[in-house]
Parts: sequence; structure tokens; C-alpha cells
Amino acid sequence: QVHLVESGGGLVQPGGSLRLSCAASGFSLDYYDIGWFRQAPGKEREGVSCISRRDGSTTYADSVKGRFTISRGNAKATVYLQMNSLKPEDTAVYYCAALWVEGLDLSNVGYWGQGTQVTVSS
Repeated sequence: QVHLVESGGGLVQPGGSLRLSCAASGFSLDYYDIGWFRQAPGKEREGVSCISRRDGSTTYADSVKGRFTISRGNAKATVYLQMNSLKPEDTAVYYCAALWVEGLDLSNVGYWGQGTQVTVSS
């Protein structure tokens, strides 16, 4: 059974950093393009970043470019989202997802994780 688990969320002050991790059971993360999505209260879920299994190329939403970095761990069993210079508007539940097709469109998602809460507040 395919299972994705996120970790690393929490409460951080504006300007701070967090690193989210995504691990998988039932399959290898190396078989899929992997994406991070988020959903803020009262808003639709949106794509944040994704990384290609083929060549490691990355894509970012305009709102996080220059602040967030997606990467695969050395053993390729984990995908990370390093989030720097966090803003209150980054507050959301963050979801890891295995993608059928590379890209930040929600229709590309094959499997979802359960999500981890990120709160940016002073």
C-alpha cells in the first residue's frame, strides 16, 4: 500500500526557517516526480514545488521562488522542502504528493500524504 508521511512542520516566527520531510512506504520515491502542495484556511490547495525523478529539475510557485528549496536525500528515500524567510502568508497545511506527471497542477497528483501544519506567526 502506498503511503506518504510528512514531518517537520511547526510554529515559526516570520523570517524563520523550517525543513519539511517526505518519506514513503510501499514504494520508492525515486519512481515518481514528487511535489509539495499547501492549503491555507479558507483557500484552495495550491502547488508549491516539485522535483523530477528523471533529471532532478525543479519547479517553484512564484510566491516561494528564492525562499524555498526542494531536494532529494542522498539515499533518495526522502524529499525535503527547505523553507527560508517564512512569511505569515506561508501558513498552511503542507502536503507531499507523488505525481503521475511532473508539474504543480492538482490533477497531476497520484498519491497524497496526510499533511503537516506550518504556522508562521510572531
